[in-house]
Amino acid sequence: MTQEFKRWYDHDPLLLKVINMLKDYRVELHEQAEIFLKTVEEKVSKDTIDRFYNMVKPINGGKRWYDDDVVISKTVELLRVVPLEIQKATAENFINALKENGIDIKE
Repeated sequence: MTQEFKRWYDHDPLLLKVINMLKDYRVELHEQAEIFLKTVEEKVSKDTIDRFYNMVKPINGGKRWYDDDVVISKTVELLRVVPLEIQKATAENFINALKENGIDIKE
């Protein structure tokens, strides 16, 4: 029997950590989210990401914590739809990039 999770990111502790960090430090992590989006754009194109985002973004701006920042919102939405192994790899890369930039991550 598979375990049910309340939120799409609860299944992986590292992904949960990244989402919570994005939530708690949106301003501070904005640049890192931009780097993530640029990396994805290099692989699939900015136009593809923009079309996807236009399909999933809330019509009237939304009330979720990440809806007020387009970069953070695109980052979270992309993380939501990619396969689980990509979510995990992305979360690991995100944490490693923060560490490489001198940001202390509590384990």
